[in-house]
Amino acid sequence: MMLRNVWAVIRREYIQRVRTKSFVFGTIAVPLIMVLLIAVPIVIAGRSQDDERHIVVVDRTGVLQGRLGPELEELGWTVEPEPWTPDVEVRLRLRADDGEILGFLMLDDETLEEGVATFQTTVRPTPVRSLTMRSAITRAAMDYRLTESGSAASMLSGGELRIELLSDAPGADPDEEGPQFAVAYMGAMILYMVILIYSVAVMRATLEEKTSRIVEVIVSSMKPWHLLLGKVIGVGAVSLTQLSIWILAASLALAAGVPTLMSARPDLTALVDVQAALPSVGMLALFACFFILGFFMYSGIYAAVGAMCNTDEEANQAQFPVVMLLVGPILMVMPIIQDPSATWAIALSLFPLFSPILMWARVAAGGVPAWQIGLSFVLMALAIVAIAWVAGRIYRVGILMTGKRPTLPELWRWVRAA
Repeated sequence: MMLRNVWAVIRREYIQRVRTKSFVFGTIAVPLIMVLLIAVPIVIAGRSQDDERHIVVVDRTGVLQGRLGPELEELGWTVEPEPWTPDVEVRLRLRADDGEILGFLMLDDETLEEGVATFQTTVRPTPVRSLTMRSAITRAAMDYRLTESGSAASMLSGGELRIELLSDAPGADPDEEGPQFAVAYMGAMILYMVILIYSVAVMRATLEEKTSRIVEVIVSSMKPWHLLLGKVIGVGAVSLTQLSIWILAASLALAAGVPTLMSARPDLTALVDVQAALPSVGMLALFACFFILGFFMYSGIYAAVGAMCNTDEEANQAQFPVVMLLVGPILMVMPIIQDPSATWAIALSLFPLFSPILMWARVAAGGVPAWQIGLSFVLMALAIVAIAWVAGRIYRVGILMTGKRPTLPELWRWVRAA
């Protein structure tokens, strides 16, 4: 009987929601918007610097210019070689300040040894442009080392391009422009939005049934907690369906779109590095686990909020403290990404209601022991049981109650009475 009742509610919630225009529109529109947000800035950024590609290469080694120059020109740069003199940096700085050149690239013995070079410029290059230049420098140095000595082990990690601005040009910290940062930050934001949207959907569905008095008919044929469980699982299944479609669409876009974009713009070959840094299947599975556990925690809370309110206005006021439990972690995402191993970051990420967002940010940023991830799962599971115990009792009494919104002492009496 219980399974049949719960399944009936799950089926109703799922079919009713996936057939709505908002679900269809959101499922299709979000991947398209994400593609536009990623592709359009890359193309525009590349075109915006089409007329600002004149750079000077100063090769103190005397062996890299011949290898590096042609490759940079193939990537769209206009390369001007300049011999080393003691005052070369001063002269080139003046030319850069006058707008004659975009900047100048300094190659020295460190470039030969470790693939490290310095590009002094008046305008911060885009992340993709920095990656293409760094890759070209590394390949040129590696080619020389392999040709001369057959050893280039110190540069297999990819080398480094140090950006030194000649003026106070605006721009983000280069350390925050990497794919790892984007995965951590965007993943946390997606978790926040999806958990909030679908938890609120549980509250709205509960409030709608309560205000229309349909719930009185429903609970006459099943227990209130059967209804609550079916509603939470049904809405959760809808959210997982939509997330799965988004992830599949993103995967297909990257698989097909990156090669197409690179063929149209050869200077964007470093997108291969970005593509390789995207989440693996294991990370996506971890992301899904954080979402499921987070959704069950907050959907239980929101169901209780919907059961104890009688109007939309009351529900909007009552959910404010719950929203703060989700907004708080979002405000801490950036500091945690910058220092994921700090004691305070570990403590906050292990707090169950914060774990879905903050633990994901720490995991994506790197350096989180497996035991901390496992502990966060255990704590979230215990929190789900506790929330279900309290929310189920509030739901059981509140779903049939009308009148003013209950106070905290009254809620406690509901829990005890149920």
